[in-house]
Amino acid sequence: MNLHTAAWPEVEAYLKRSKGIVIPIGSMEQHGPNGLIGTDAICPEVIAREAGDEAGFLVGPTFSVGVAQHHLGFPGSLTLRPSTMIAAMNDWIDSLARHGFRKIYWLNGHGGNIATIQAAIAESYAAWSMDGDACPYRLKSENWFTLPGVMDVCRSIFPVGEGSHATASEVSVTYYAYPDHQKSVEMSPKIAPEGRFADAADYRATFPDGRIGSDPSQATPEHGERIVAAAKSALIKDVKAFFGE
Repeated sequence: MNLHTAAWPEVEAYLKRSKGIVIPIGSMEQHGPNGLIGTDAICPEVIAREAGDEAGFLVGPTFSVGVAQHHLGFPGSLTLRPSTMIAAMNDWIDSLARHGFRKIYWLNGHGGNIATIQAAIAESYAAWSMDGDACPYRLKSENWFTLPGVMDVCRSIFPVGEGSHATASEVSVTYYAYPDHQKSVEMSPKIAPEGRFADAADYRATFPDGRIGSDPSQATPEHGERIVAAAKSALIKDVKAFFGE
């Protein structure tokens, strides 16, 4: 069940059998010349929804804009300041906790969000600790791509050219989710260079087409289907363990 397509009596009934919810969280940023701007939000969203449909847990709306200042050199990219994201996440947590949710699992799709998500979780717990009260809920975050076994599948499909941004695997997942939005683009070099970056101007200068170490021309919906299946299975296992603690 998806929170945004449920009516309130359905959510009330759900809370009688489960206090857990999974929230996909990602980013809205460029993913190379053939990757969808919403990639980092689409990936956790499709995995969470398929897992929720199979296992029966509630999936919240996707927190789709994250910390991506370094991508602002490319048209269409959006970002939040870390402080804004922390505040917004805590408003979501407080809203869910008020209704009785006690296990809130954030499924992340963007590496640039990791530090800020952990800071938001620390901020949420700190409010209770400072007041001297016991926090009634538990928070967890996990990246879809670090769930057990997922990267093994990705590397087996893409032994060369997976890379670290605009990867063949993440683009494949989006093509599986949105097959009508596949892009065919000639890329040079075929495998993008690796390297580091600072701000948006430095990123654009260092990686002119947005890719880092990747060859996403290998992406297909069929590859994406395999990756989603692996991630869905791992997510169901992890969520059940968390909800059952």
